[in-house]
Amino acid sequence: MVTSLRPRVGVLALQGDVREHVRMLDGLGADTSLVRRPADLAVVEGLVLPGGESSVIDKLARAFGMQHPIRDVVAQGLPVFGTCAGLILLADRVEGAIAGQETFGGLDVTVRRNAFGGQNESFETALAVDGFAGPVPASFIRAPLITEVGPRVRVLARLSDGGVVAVEQGRLLATAFHPEVSGERRFHDRFLARVREASLSSR
Repeated sequence: MVTSLRPRVGVLALQGDVREHVRMLDGLGADTSLVRRPADLAVVEGLVLPGGESSVIDKLARAFGMQHPIRDVVAQGLPVFGTCAGLILLADRVEGAIAGQETFGGLDVTVRRNAFGGQNESFETALAVDGFAGPVPASFIRAPLITEVGPRVRVLARLSDGGVVAVEQGRLLATAFHPEVSGERRFHDRFLARVREASLSSR
């Protein structure tokens, strides 16, 4: 049996910065596994959707039969943390999606893909995050932007111009940036706290 002190967390390992998330989660005491098949979801207490290319992850998820199983576990309340492309995949609505692009959904937000431009427009900044003491270093790499939030969504961080870049809705956590790249541990720690809470409440 998985204990609440060392939760088993899966990282969707179809494309993107999987290793960075695994390294971060392992360092925080999680028992981490790679998720590539529907059966892999049955043994995890939380799921991370990594940064990468959202349209590619979407296509691979459908090819590997993962789209509907992930939608199901999100609807059932599995804690999920999405960064950058992972945010897009959690969003209910996407601006600038390529033809035929779909998401897992569950997060009542609208997200704009590549909102800041291409790779050359990537940037780093420091953010104030609700509930965190001190500034948070944030790396934006071909990043999306949250342009609309629903009534159940809690905004955690904004850019200086007011643009929303981190949100939480129940057991869903998402950022437009890459805390796993900058070495910022607090979002993963927050996510693991949700995983432990969910595990305890299901017993």
